[in-house]
Amino acid sequence: MAAGRTLCVVQLLLGSMPLWLSLLGATTASASKAVTARLAAKWPETPLLLEASEFMAEESNEKFWQFLETVQELAIYKQTESDYSYYNLILKKAGQFLDNLHINLLKFAFSIRAYSPTVQMFQQIAADEPPPDGCHAFVVVHKEHTCKTNDIKKLLKKATSRPRPYLFKGDHKFPTNKENLPVVILYAEMGTRIFGKFHKVLSEKARRGEILYVLRHYIQKPSSRKMYLSGYGVELAIKSTEYKALDDTQVKRKVEESCELFI
Repeated sequence: MAAGRTLCVVQLLLGSMPLWLSLLGATTASASKAVTARLAAKWPETPLLLEASEFMAEESNEKFWQFLETVQELAIYKQTESDYSYYNLILKKAGQFLDNLHINLLKFAFSIRAYSPTVQMFQQIAADEPPPDGCHAFVVVHKEHTCKTNDIKKLLKKATSRPRPYLFKGDHKFPTNKENLPVVILYAEMGTRIFGKFHKVLSEKARRGEILYVLRHYIQKPSSRKMYLSGYGVELAIKSTEYKALDDTQVKRKVEESCELFI
């Protein structure tokens, strides 16, 4: 009798083997499915030229302004060149001030868009001003705004009677030995013609010791493309909701019948 029960247990286990193998196969199949995910930021894609300038600023303030002088109207090539050609053009310009090691670091920074959040920070500061309507670039002279270079001289006359603007640690200040000067903040996109026009006027005044010239990035028409970031340090939790129903009643019935006949 004991031998018969033992044999029945063995048969039950053997009879259940197809069920367990099916479940194991289902688990393996679901585990082998690939999952591809991309991390999109809440802000639109930022220009690589501005990101490169932030890389330069991290090296030194001097290199930032030297790089700026060489790319004053570089953005016009973006309309005629492919993205890859424009990317190489930026690297070529940066190569005038960086060695091969730092060029490779810049390429890596581009690949993970490391300086995109910094560019977006300035964009948000500009949005809080807010920008005058229809202006591709504008200056702020102690709370007074203008889109015209001709108005800067007029706004400077009584600038010291108005509150001095707060300057952030990451602001780009034109090199000068004086700090107690009227502050003129330019909001513009580096590399555009309108930027070059404002920069020429303001840099000349800064060299003469008339103003403290500060530059903040401002993109009048942001890109329509999403800003995809690197996913390091990001956790993506995925739960499978796929369930497989297997009918094991027939397998159990056959095993039970064989056990009853044996007993």
